[in-house]
Amino acid sequence: PYKYPRSTASDSSLMTDLRLRCTELDKDGNVTVRAGEFQKSDLCAQHGLLPRDLRKIDSKFVNQMPAILVRSQAILVNLLHIRALIEADRIVLFDSIAAPATHSQTILVYELQERLRSVSPVAQPFEFRALEAVLISVVGSLQSDEEVLVSLVQNLLAFLEESVDRSKLRELLQYSKRLSRFEQKVLNIRDAIDEVLEQDDDLAAMYLTQKRNGNPRAADDHEDVELMLETYLKQVEEIVNHVENVSSHVRTTEDVVNIILDSQRNSLLLLEIRLTILTVGLSTGTFLSGLFGMNLVNSLENHPDAFFVVSAIAFTAIFALTITGLRAMRNVLRKIN
Repeated sequence: PYKYPRSTASDSSLMTDLRLRCTELDKDGNVTVRAGEFQKSDLCAQHGLLPRDLRKIDSKFVNQMPAILVRSQAILVNLLHIRALIEADRIVLFDSIAAPATHSQTILVYELQERLRSVSPVAQPFEFRALEAVLISVVGSLQSDEEVLVSLVQNLLAFLEESVDRSKLRELLQYSKRLSRFEQKVLNIRDAIDEVLEQDDDLAAMYLTQKRNGNPRAADDHEDVELMLETYLKQVEEIVNHVENVSSHVRTTEDVVNIILDSQRNSLLLLEIRLTILTVGLSTGTFLSGLFGMNLVNSLENHPDAFFVVSAIAFTAIFALTITGLRAMRNVLRKIN
């Protein structure tokens, strides 16, 4: 009988790579599909996408740059933890198929449901309400992370103003790295929004509802979506400016700490030089006492004042060499300063 080949781990991994897990919400905020798994080819055919478009919203690729891509029938969003596909009547959220649904993904679904169901005083098409809900979630997440990180950094900087501690310096190094990573992340999101704002064709193509109804916008008629994106761009820029200010304070504190440590290091070096000069002076007296301490016969063994004379000469040599060395060191320091 024919033996069917057994599936291996590589086959399972390949099947995982060919599928995406997503949650779909309709225009009323109702969840129509929760954590459903779909073939990438089916998603491309259903939403009019190319395979390369799915790469931007595939959560398996974790190091992708943030982006907002406009296609003929959809808007692709990859910002922070959100990977979404927005159409004229639904929004699809993508999650990693290799891991269970995360807490942030669940919270995002609830937030989207609440915002999509809320009645806006100004009538907006569904795609704009969905995009704005995503941007609100992104900006809120950035602000939350910023508040926590900035609070920790500022408390540490306040402590370092009082005293310099090695353990706190290590913490400052770690926070400085985290702050740099966060700043770069916010800058990437700002660039993604700014890139869309610079493309008039993409802004006009974001009116998916009108396009579906056969009334596409002209390339220069996109005031509503432009104002919306500019609003959240300004909020992201405020976060960038705040983080840059904190980063500047961190660098200033690091410079001051380095100056303090250099001053302490110089003080230790001066102490070492003084001890070296004193050691040289004492070694001179030790040399003289060593000469007379040898078991050699000379004419001074029976002299009544020889001990006092030799001792006086030794102490004089020690004092003279020490004073000369200290004065030379002081002259060098005056020239440096």
